[in-house]
Amino acid sequence: MTGEGEDLELGYIGIGLMGEPMTMRLLKAGRSVAVWNRSREKLRGVVEAGAVEAKSASDLAGRCDIVMMCLTDTKAVEHVVFGENGIAGAVRPGSILVDFSSMDPDSTRRFAARLREEAGMGWIDAPVSGGVPGARDGTLAIMAGGEAGEIERVRPVIALMAQRFTHMGPSGAGQTTKLCNQIIVGCQLAAIAEAVRLAEEAGVDAKMLPEALKGGFADSIPLQLFAPRMAARAFEPPLGAIHTMLKDLDNAGEAARQAGAPLPMASTARELLRQMAARGQSEACATALIQLYDSVQR
Repeated sequence: MTGEGEDLELGYIGIGLMGEPMTMRLLKAGRSVAVWNRSREKLRGVVEAGAVEAKSASDLAGRCDIVMMCLTDTKAVEHVVFGENGIAGAVRPGSILVDFSSMDPDSTRRFAARLREEAGMGWIDAPVSGGVPGARDGTLAIMAGGEAGEIERVRPVIALMAQRFTHMGPSGAGQTTKLCNQIIVGCQLAAIAEAVRLAEEAGVDAKMLPEALKGGFADSIPLQLFAPRMAARAFEPPLGAIHTMLKDLDNAGEAARQAGAPLPMASTARELLRQMAARGQSEACATALIQLYDSVQR
């Protein structure tokens, strides 16, 4: 492993809403990228753009210095890393796994220790914030946990996909920071939906809220992204699924329980999302939260 970002062989596993635009940015930067996904049909766009399809997660890991991964949950991560034909089965000496997935910090720490012991591979937990637009535009904020030296070795590559890559501490610290992020975003989604409905019921043009509040204390990226979509009841293309936010807030609840930290606001947001999931909308864009407020009888 050379230590020079431009000389490293790169791989990406998990070509979904986030993985596809992140991989596209690497390809547009002139990097060669090996890719693998459990559902092959999702590889079509990145392969057509120049990515090389690997036969398995193990095959990809055997040819790459940096393996990047963005999967749905803890179970998927464990299977892809340690399961049959998984990453741990064939790694390059000194290689590093950068996990962009969001999951609970305890599992991350356990998996990282196991991967280093079984395969000698480093693990950086690096969950992302910024959604699909951030992945497409390279403006993601990535919060990382792991060893400082390994984080510096991958930094030039991460810079091709993100505007901020912050080392938050040892293994698991990135995931804990992402939970803090999701607490803030989840509560904002609920508050934005309430504000949109109040504006509509009071005869104010809710679509103008982002413009009117821009630059003030209420302004935020979620306000600018989600308020217009909520006002227009526009849920496509999705910016992030309800089940994903619900999973993160569930993990935040468990982390808070272990730490003895109160989460009254996040608990309320979590229950609203759970209501959406109970209505069969767990796959819907988080923007669809506004529909809960539409269903309230006046």
